[in-house]
Amino acid sequence: MSDAPSAPSVPPRADQRPVTTTLHGHTRTDEYEWLRAKDDPEVIAYLEAENAWTQARTAHLADLRGRIFDEIKARTLETDLSVPTRVRGYWYYGRSFEGRQYGATCRVPVTDPDDWTPPQPAADARPDQPALPGEETLLDLDELAEGHEFFSLGGSSVSPDDRLLAYATDVVGDERYTVRVLDLATRELHEDVLTDVMGGVTWGAAPESGAADHFYYTTVDEAWRPDKVWRHRLGTAQADDELVFHEPDGRYFVGVGRTRSRRYVVVAASSKTTSEFHVLDATDPHAQPQLFAARTDGVEYSLEHAVIGGEDHFLVLHNANGPEFELGLAPAVPTPASGWAPLLPHDPAVRLEDVDAFADHLVVQQRSNGSSQVRVLTLSDDPAAPIAADRFVEFPGELATVGAGNNPAWEQPTIRVGMGSLARPSAVYDHDLRTGELVLRKQAPVLGGYDPDDYEEHRLWAPSTGGVEVPISLVVRKGVRGEVGTDPVPVHLYGYGAYEASMDPYFSVARLSTLDRGAAFAIAHIRGGGEMGRRWYDDGKLEHKQHTFDDFIAAARHLVETGWTTPERIVGEGASAGGLLIGAVANQAPEAFGGFVAGVPFVDTLTTMLDATLPLTVPEYDEWGNPSDDPVAYERIAGYAPYENVADLPYPPILAETSLNDTRVLYVEPAKWVARLRDRAPHADVLLRTEMAAGHGGVSGRYRAWEDRAFSLAWILDRLGLADAEILS
Repeated sequence: MSDAPSAPSVPPRADQRPVTTTLHGHTRTDEYEWLRAKDDPEVIAYLEAENAWTQARTAHLADLRGRIFDEIKARTLETDLSVPTRVRGYWYYGRSFEGRQYGATCRVPVTDPDDWTPPQPAADARPDQPALPGEETLLDLDELAEGHEFFSLGGSSVSPDDRLLAYATDVVGDERYTVRVLDLATRELHEDVLTDVMGGVTWGAAPESGAADHFYYTTVDEAWRPDKVWRHRLGTAQADDELVFHEPDGRYFVGVGRTRSRRYVVVAASSKTTSEFHVLDATDPHAQPQLFAARTDGVEYSLEHAVIGGEDHFLVLHNANGPEFELGLAPAVPTPASGWAPLLPHDPAVRLEDVDAFADHLVVQQRSNGSSQVRVLTLSDDPAAPIAADRFVEFPGELATVGAGNNPAWEQPTIRVGMGSLARPSAVYDHDLRTGELVLRKQAPVLGGYDPDDYEEHRLWAPSTGGVEVPISLVVRKGVRGEVGTDPVPVHLYGYGAYEASMDPYFSVARLSTLDRGAAFAIAHIRGGGEMGRRWYDDGKLEHKQHTFDDFIAAARHLVETGWTTPERIVGEGASAGGLLIGAVANQAPEAFGGFVAGVPFVDTLTTMLDATLPLTVPEYDEWGNPSDDPVAYERIAGYAPYENVADLPYPPILAETSLNDTRVLYVEPAKWVARLRDRAPHADVLLRTEMAAGHGGVSGRYRAWEDRAFSLAWILDRLGLADAEILS
């Protein structure tokens, strides 16, 4: 007789323990707020009961999940090497190994200082041997992860003298990192141990003696907002670290970095709408931050150090003269916006997103008409006319996503550029700054005879509210779509729509398991994102947030109206703020979809935005509004917040996925949402899956991540009617 517990036959029901509040004349009753008590055994028992129900309801998909996992594994070159990146006298790269979750970070010495061709391993290189001659393993990540259910490397940074490695690890999933310092020659750890650090560290430049002796890092306040920058001297206790900068305003995040020239350390304080920078002399271990330009409400800017005609300047990417940003040039002294001479003036058709400065070139990342672009500017020696040449790094294809890669060296004859699309695996190129030549360094391998020409990509435009056309990127296997309107294609539709984040077309090995069973995959580039520039973002936040939901619904209906599919054969998916999108659309247009997947979903929006003590609430006021102080914002958020608007509606099946240790979107939001859906929409098929040892990004380790994605994709295929579909040949 088996001792295994029997599968549940009915879904769990959370107790209703009503809490009533009144604000701005509105009374709310929340029956499930008690689920917020993360350490309460009753809460954990409820989450585990939901997991058991989800497993029972999806037991018929177990074989499909296994096949999808096997397909991902079979298509992945498990023992592999990233394209090496040159930093001073070494080439740095990552290695992965068959059977290992995390891999290793490595380096080899540069053998020819004049040759910038990255070394390549021999074709017969074995995984149990060095990939390149002289290989030095910096960090064995599997060794660091041993004994932990969760592991994340927050960042690692080699000191300017190449002797030390500072690295940050999180073994819980709450993004509070511990920093340690490794002597790369002796392989001994220094006594320095820093806890509760936000990510990695930034080294100061080594003094004339050549020995690196200090670095900078950030910590967070009780609301999980990065608010302090510290300077740590090697060999001292964290308690003795010097506070370099503190930002008391709860709307602002702080960050610290070093310019590519290694001349300055920069400290940024940024809200959603305003920014301010301070600079420090990177060579001075006692330097104090100097204000560059005081914050002006609504003005965002960023700094890059450039040398023109032998003189120090700052490149200032800012929106003082228009919403799509312009690139200005300023002397390396405190300078107001009126003193930033335009290098690339504001263009309403072009969103300037980033600039990287090199010894004699600038690399600008921008977007126009929904497409990403990389632009190279050659510098002159004349500050009065600093741009000698201007050209684009060109790639074919309307749906190609391009971007500058990791280019850490100040003086380098090439820049690393990446390109990919929905059908084409990501590729790494070196672009020769002198000749403009593109050299392919690596195409991400996809095993099993994958051919991108077996798939077709489309850019569609869906009419939405306000007369806008919403771009949709779509990929489908050739031959799947028959005669328009007579042979509908199941569509997996993804969306995000917040924070000006652009969901550009990208390749996914896991996605092939749905495409090769006859599904199409589409991304709706909805307002609130940044795909069409800053105006696209502004038109999908605050008082315009409803446009985000309108656009996703419009995309789904356009796919139906143009004969691609039918409503019952569309599954919508989104995560985090995209999970809010899914929850709102489920309330507003349940009939337009055949299913929804909401990952770590921000669905209890009003409760979160009313509680300034919760992680990230105050900095989010500029994105969503402040319902505590503003009755208009209260009514607006209450009008679309998924949890507030659950009703007895004809919801299609819903899968909600979350993580217990998520500090960005707390697990309690989807837990409460599912509990209320069960109560108010008793006929709805709703599942909640909680990872009990993970954070906002889900589980750690590639095999666990593949299993996690296989679960979601099997559920999606089932909803699309393709669970039993054969792989197309």
